[in-house]
Amino acid sequence: MSDVVAETDPDAPAAPGAGTRGGVALVVNPVKAGDVDLLAATVAERCAAHGLPAPTVLRTSQEDPGQGPARQAVEDGAGLVLAAGGDGTVRAVAEALTGTGTALGVLPLGTGNLMARNLGLPTDLDEAIEVALTGRDRTIDVGRLDDGTVFAIMAGAGFDAAMMREAPEGLKARVGWPAYLVGGVRSLWRDRVSVTIRLDDATPIHARVRTVMIGNLGKLQGGLELLPDAEPDDGVLDVAVVCPRSAADWAVLIGRAVRRRPRTDHRMQTYRGARIDVRMSRPQPRQVDGDLIASGTRLSATVEPGALVVRVPQEVAP
Repeated sequence: MSDVVAETDPDAPAAPGAGTRGGVALVVNPVKAGDVDLLAATVAERCAAHGLPAPTVLRTSQEDPGQGPARQAVEDGAGLVLAAGGDGTVRAVAEALTGTGTALGVLPLGTGNLMARNLGLPTDLDEAIEVALTGRDRTIDVGRLDDGTVFAIMAGAGFDAAMMREAPEGLKARVGWPAYLVGGVRSLWRDRVSVTIRLDDATPIHARVRTVMIGNLGKLQGGLELLPDAEPDDGVLDVAVVCPRSAADWAVLIGRAVRRRPRTDHRMQTYRGARIDVRMSRPQPRQVDGDLIASGTRLSATVEPGALVVRVPQEVAP
């Protein structure tokens, strides 16, 4: 069920951002938002200031992290859907909006806030609401796993997913993304795994790795740059094959990521393709956009060019 916080005025003028003529929906994760009524009232007030009707409010649940409410919003004719929550909520809403032409506005309330950090969106809530209502629409690619799961930033298997799994929940709530460092230390010496990687129709690549990440964009938690050449609208996915063998190798990789100067050598190789198929010799933890999914022995993704519309600041470069 949804809560409508105000009557819709069909004669209200359109907002500065494109795609709001069908109205605004707010898909909110109550766990992350805390006081949903207060958030809804704040968004309604800002909508009114821009001549927009108040949003329809749709809540996520443990059973439905956002796909269902977002689909309902599209069916009801919303031109802009605001996703208020962490990475899991944003990814779920993005999945439902993929291919619809309905714009996604990101209200980041989580620990990593990967979509916001990768696309230059504000992480301050008030600023995020303003951008969502008055920014411009940017069309980006998404990746889709074989099971239909969509990611806008990155999917990974191995160390990166283990790091997220091992990060203490209580610490994440208190200090934010630095909690992932604890998860990283706990997972640092996971055994390497044998993988076979197919890039489109190229000859398969065989390697022993710590992690494989398929990226539409390249920033990780804490602003670490993994794939600096990844662009959200280039029609391909970038792949990082990370295979350090020692503590010294890890130190080099982390130093490069902090300085935002990754390069390829025996510690990490990068590739590109429209379809990526990774087969692993044993089950590995997996993640999409910072959200854990079931462990598995395969990570296969296909790019869907220009499939998602995201509301971004007016000044962000296309």
